[in-house]
Amino acid sequence: MVASLPTKPTLSDLRLDRNERGSGAGRRWPALVAAVLVVVAVAAILLARGCRLPEVRVAGAQPAVTGGAAATVLNASGYVTPRRRATVSAKITGKVTEVLVDEGMQVSEGQVLARLDDSDARRRHDAIRASRDVARASLDEIQVQLEDAERTLRRTIDLRRQGVSSQQALDSAAAAVDGLRARLEVARRSLAAAGAELAAAQQDLENYTVRAPFDGIAVSKDAQPGEMVSPVSAGGGFTRTGISTIVDMASLEIEVDVNESYIAKVSPGQPADAVLDAYPDWHIPATVRTVIPTADRQKATVKVRLTFDALDPRILPDMGVKVAFRETAAEASTAPPAQCLVPASAVRRDGDRTVVFVLRDDRLERRAVTVGRPLGPDLEILAGIAAGEQVVVSGDGALADGQRVRVAG
Repeated sequence: MVASLPTKPTLSDLRLDRNERGSGAGRRWPALVAAVLVVVAVAAILLARGCRLPEVRVAGAQPAVTGGAAATVLNASGYVTPRRRATVSAKITGKVTEVLVDEGMQVSEGQVLARLDDSDARRRHDAIRASRDVARASLDEIQVQLEDAERTLRRTIDLRRQGVSSQQALDSAAAAVDGLRARLEVARRSLAAAGAELAAAQQDLENYTVRAPFDGIAVSKDAQPGEMVSPVSAGGGFTRTGISTIVDMASLEIEVDVNESYIAKVSPGQPADAVLDAYPDWHIPATVRTVIPTADRQKATVKVRLTFDALDPRILPDMGVKVAFRETAAEASTAPPAQCLVPASAVRRDGDRTVVFVLRDDRLERRAVTVGRPLGPDLEILAGIAAGEQVVVSGDGALADGQRVRVAG
């Protein structure tokens, strides 16, 4: 039996089965689509990032201020306070019967602000005045008796010289005169004491009238008719200690706390620039009046008081204020000349150098600059840029030299 030889492969054997080919391609097709979508998404994100330019805000460098402008050496904040402020109260405890003041009212020194119930004090005053009148009448009576006794003594002396009257009658007449003179002195002293008591009663009666201690404006009304007031806290919450608060508007000044590390930069007579929180665009010239010679141990600050160079009705007590302490005129005149002024936010630190970014043809140019004195919100630039150039004051992310940017609208 002849063994069968293996058959040679033919072209038909190399053909793929149509069913197998279709089933394999169907399994690979979703994966290929997903991969293409991921590649498209990543490319779109990269393209969008590449097309969106960083956004910056710019400001023009201003020409330098000439004429010896004073630089800011220190900034502080505080409040407007009056040197003369008084919460007016009665000297005694009593019930309020009338209040003649209201908030915002202009008052003058000695003006009546309120009255208390003085009925009891008035009765005491009337009784003491009656006693004074009795003492005065008694003095007049003794004066009359003394004059009569003196005439009797003179007649007795004449009769004694003539030998008609006895020595005993003369002694009696003299004793009567001496006694009446003593009674007259007592009566005079009694009248003086009664007068002093009457003056005290009059003062007590005056204490029931509350008056303004100085010219000013009433900023509060703290009591109403029918309430009890007292110079000391008494009776719990049912007794008031004040009737009205008076402020002398002519004594308004600024009080700020300066960190003790910088107090050496402040001295009496130093010029300053004050800006009220209520009027941020209004710069008010001020001058350092005094540096209080004591420090606050808890806050490590020293209190400084400044006076306004000119008062204005818009300045009110307890307003918030920011103060920029300036150089003196002598210090300002010796400062080196500046090329321009830029906002302080445009100046950046890069290691040990001070730089700004200048915008030129939609690209950033990094410039090293020399900074001078601060002038309010701006800084003097002594070298590095010129007036009129556009500097970046803020931007998206980190900025680099030569970077393309767009200016915020």
